[in-house]
Amino acid sequence: MNKAIYIDRDGTLVEDPNYYVYKLEDFGLLPGVVKGLKVLSKEFIFIIITNQSGIGRGVHTLKDTEKFNEKLINELKKEDIEIKKIYICPHAPEDNCDCRKPSIKFIKEAEKEFDIDLKKSWVIGDKPIDVKMGEKSECKTIYALTGHGKEYFKDLEKSNLNPDFVAEDFLKAAKFIINNIK
Repeated sequence: MNKAIYIDRDGTLVEDPNYYVYKLEDFGLLPGVVKGLKVLSKEFIFIIITNQSGIGRGVHTLKDTEKFNEKLINELKKEDIEIKKIYICPHAPEDNCDCRKPSIKFIKEAEKEFDIDLKKSWVIGDKPIDVKMGEKSECKTIYALTGHGKEYFKDLEKSNLNPDFVAEDFLKAAKFIINNIK
């Protein structure tokens, strides 16, 4: 069985200044992402799960998101990092779909498709919904203070969620995971 790192995209891997990240000219990897992914790549496969409510709200299109994702995948490929799959929820919150995080629909799909051991896998994200998704799926979780992580940290503290670690950046998250593999 494979071990996976389920990763939020915006604010965890790439810069997220305005909540709607889709323009190629706005693409930027966050500090520590490449080094962190390289640290993890010997032990884990990578799956991205991203809510893209801008599609459902008409801010941008699915095609815009796919082009942005292609750029992300190609930039990481240049560093010999492979993303196995990107799962996209294109719905607005009010659509009440079954795929929007914190739903575990995509975690379960990836579990089957890539033969993943959820109890040995991790979720990394910059919002409480990422931690909630991880906890619901029995993965270990890391709350990232990148992106909007600092902004939502008070919400995390008020919730019943307990991430396994709170990381200042992706590299620190990766090092924590590697040091806590059982």
